[in-house]
Amino acid sequence: MSQPAQQQEPPGTTGAMEPTPDHGEQSYRGSGRLAGKKAVITGGDSGIGRAVAIAYAREGADVLISYLNEDEDARETARWVEEAGRKAVLFPGDLADPATCRAVIDKAVQEFGKVDILVSNAAFQMTHETIEEIPDEEWDRTLAINLSAFFHLTKAVLPVMPPGGSIIGSSSVNSDNPVPTLLPYSATKAGIANMTASMAQLLAERGIRANSVAPGPIWTPLIPATMPEDEVESFGQQVPLQRAGQPAELAAVYVLLASDEASYVSGARIAVTGGKPIL
Repeated sequence: MSQPAQQQEPPGTTGAMEPTPDHGEQSYRGSGRLAGKKAVITGGDSGIGRAVAIAYAREGADVLISYLNEDEDARETARWVEEAGRKAVLFPGDLADPATCRAVIDKAVQEFGKVDILVSNAAFQMTHETIEEIPDEEWDRTLAINLSAFFHLTKAVLPVMPPGGSIIGSSSVNSDNPVPTLLPYSATKAGIANMTASMAQLLAERGIRANSVAPGPIWTPLIPATMPEDEVESFGQQVPLQRAGQPAELAAVYVLLASDEASYVSGARIAVTGGKPIL
């Protein structure tokens, strides 16, 4: 499946995308692998975050959905969580502010009593042809949302995450194969991979696991909202499978890493790239 040239204003919305991404709404079947668990997913309103929220709910987890301001998308994700019979909590706010990161965790504890799973997935990117084009403020904001928020969320969640907990960072194939026009984004994704590997070692004695997922080109609102139209049209064709992946195609990996079945999986980095190796 390919996509026509299109463009949106950041952060982008699912409803304006053509074709509409597949988040597993009609295909994901749960089997109780996360029964009784409580999850926080940032960037949970759309894209990978929505697919993970749907999967987690169908596996038996209650979900807090953190998002910036995409209320319509967030409500739609919450509807799917509730249709699965699980509790959905919506939390809008800008994760570039450390106080918002702490408030996300505080809200989860207020609603759930604990947090078993943290998925740090919210991300920002913009395309620039030269380094000089990148505004200082955009560099700072990209690092704040993509990388620093992961630190602040993790620091806030540790006191309320029991042994057996799982922290999952959304990295990217760009961390090892950086796209030059996405310099700040690629740098943050390398940072997430490195930080997660460090956390796996620091948190092992607490019984908390930390892993990351490295997606390749995935069809989410971030793409038409941050890339030129011609790049949107060819998006995904550069990988061996010659297409963009759908958010639903990552959900099972996030479920595995959150589940008790992955009790010896920590410090791992799982590539979901359509055949492009991570070196």
